[in-house]
Amino acid sequence: MKAARMVAFREPLVVEQVPDPTPGPEDAVIRVEASGICRSDWHGWMGDWAWVGLSPQLPITPGHEFGGEVVALGRDVRGFQVGDKVTVPFHYACGRCEYCLTGAPNRCDHVGIYGFSWDGSFAEYVVVRNATMNLIRLPEGVDALSAAAIGCRFMTGYHGVMRGGVRPGQWVAVHGAGGVGLSAIQTAYAVGARVIAVDVDEEKLAKAREQGACEVVNAKTTPVAEAIRDITRGGAHVSIDALGIRDTVLNSVLCLRKGGRHVQIGLTTSEEGGFVSLPMDFVTSCEIEIVGSLGIPHPDYAGLLALVAEGRLRPRSLVEREVRLEDVNDVFDKMTRFETRGFNIITAF
Repeated sequence: MKAARMVAFREPLVVEQVPDPTPGPEDAVIRVEASGICRSDWHGWMGDWAWVGLSPQLPITPGHEFGGEVVALGRDVRGFQVGDKVTVPFHYACGRCEYCLTGAPNRCDHVGIYGFSWDGSFAEYVVVRNATMNLIRLPEGVDALSAAAIGCRFMTGYHGVMRGGVRPGQWVAVHGAGGVGLSAIQTAYAVGARVIAVDVDEEKLAKAREQGACEVVNAKTTPVAEAIRDITRGGAHVSIDALGIRDTVLNSVLCLRKGGRHVQIGLTTSEEGGFVSLPMDFVTSCEIEIVGSLGIPHPDYAGLLALVAEGRLRPRSLVEREVRLEDVNDVFDKMTRFETRGFNIITAF
């Protein structure tokens, strides 16, 4: 099969022929029909995130957002058959640890991530380990392109809104109007929140308005926390940092009203190395809650996919363009220059 392989950090991926995969007893092989090119893939290519154990061993095939068709099953896989249209959470779960058994497999003690822990979906085929646990069947009305768009950024934004406990009528600030941020904006709007988008790019802010933001703040020209406090007359009820740099973390916390909730989705960059100082006296005196959010628990996929099938959530609207496998390096270059405006999805392998 053809695959785009990362052979060195910050060097072009090499598109080459590699052996077709075969499933182990608990595995499935998926023919990839669509694979998102995520900024997380870019971070892996840049060599970021070693401090959280996400520095891949090279060479490796990146890619963790995909939808496709089951073409082979191991003998012990239950509940699926060849020909099923499926997707997966980007985070593998073992199905046996404390967190998997209590409905939070995104916190699995043995978590693995496609394209970081083992070969991912920048290829014609991908292996899904422990397929009975990790495969998600796509309902009617949700195709592979939508599944790839949901794959990491949309489902992460969706879960972040859920972790924020967002209710209709509340003010929700979303910092960073990239893929995750736009997904959170669309989801928060769908549940009836009043959304403020924050970014430094006017084109991204315009896209945020299209996805449901009623107010926008350009962080390059405007003091963010002060602007949000003015707009909301006291501060946001929920604030989501979808980027992970020091400034967005601090702006997200400081723009909250008393009793507000900060949701951290974005992982930090090499500059922060996983650590950001917080205004703890403000957190204490205003009873601010700080919540982390990773991916989405497998059981919550049913609700997310139902909303997509009904058209109440529209991940396809965030697809900027469909590309070929050979275009991966071009997309990474655009990400380096912060020139992407939505999801780039590989649909030609």
